[in-house]
Amino acid sequence: MSSLQDISEVIKGSVRVLICGHIVPDGDSLGSVAALGLTLEGTGKKVVMASPDPIPEALTFLPGADRFVVGCDNIHHEDYDTFVALDCSVPKRLGSFRKFLEKDLVIINIDHHVSSESFGHYNYLDPGAAATGEIMTDLIDIMGMGINQDVATCLYVAMVTDTGSFQYENTSSGTLKKAARLMETGIQTSTINIRLHEEKPIQNIQIMRVALENLEISPCGRVVWSVVEREMLDRFSAKDEHTDGLINFLRTIKGVEVALLFREIDRGKYKVGFRSKGEVDVNQLASKFGGGGHIRASGCILTGNLQKITQSVVGEAIKEVSVRLP
Repeated sequence: MSSLQDISEVIKGSVRVLICGHIVPDGDSLGSVAALGLTLEGTGKKVVMASPDPIPEALTFLPGADRFVVGCDNIHHEDYDTFVALDCSVPKRLGSFRKFLEKDLVIINIDHHVSSESFGHYNYLDPGAAATGEIMTDLIDIMGMGINQDVATCLYVAMVTDTGSFQYENTSSGTLKKAARLMETGIQTSTINIRLHEEKPIQNIQIMRVALENLEISPCGRVVWSVVEREMLDRFSAKDEHTDGLINFLRTIKGVEVALLFREIDRGKYKVGFRSKGEVDVNQLASKFGGGGHIRASGCILTGNLQKITQSVVGEAIKEVSVRLP
């Protein structure tokens, strides 16, 4: 694995940099891309910040969000010398931007997922980091760049979203020290937290209501799951992003160890979210179905009959909790 010092030198030697996060972007992905992009622009480099999918409404307040290029139809690899992939555990998470891995570019891969793969010329993978934004903070320091309020806002959003507002067990003393340092730049953390958690579109609440009506709990009371089908989203003119936070809400039920959310992303194609409270490694659970992620938060994509998919995944989850919590 490459060191951040090595990656710092490579980036310093670049001239034209394309930076991209993962499909269905979240706060860590977008915040990390924006933080690095804004920092490199300050050094005079040509930078394009990109995302395979549109930016969720709740994150449009991020500095630089209005300048993201969505999709790669108008991006040509000949215009760049370096491609930086952030917060992508595997190549397929780059979506349409995966093709850039095969081009004549220097590929830098930085991530923090337990299931991360090395697919770049330079790879820095640290599952001990709470967020890729935490790694970006270290990288910017090593590069000798200052962190202004715009960059600090992006990094704070990256950390606060991937740690559940610093509640998850991935939050370390180092994470909190970095967050405190970002706050010292004068960023308005209360405003940021309101934008993230207290200004949800009405569709979030409408989808949550229907999903709760579909909620099911295993006989042992330790596994909970629900389904969000396309018809539900269409009924309320909702987007995939309007299911954000739902699975974590399911996990709050007393006695539940594993929460599952089956979301239809295309006809007969489902994204399955896995969350656990503290005993079950859902990265391993998701890996049984070709997925992965973090120990307490993972996912996979399955195609087929919804009832069979649900029975299979729920069955494995129940087996796992019965072993961990006899």
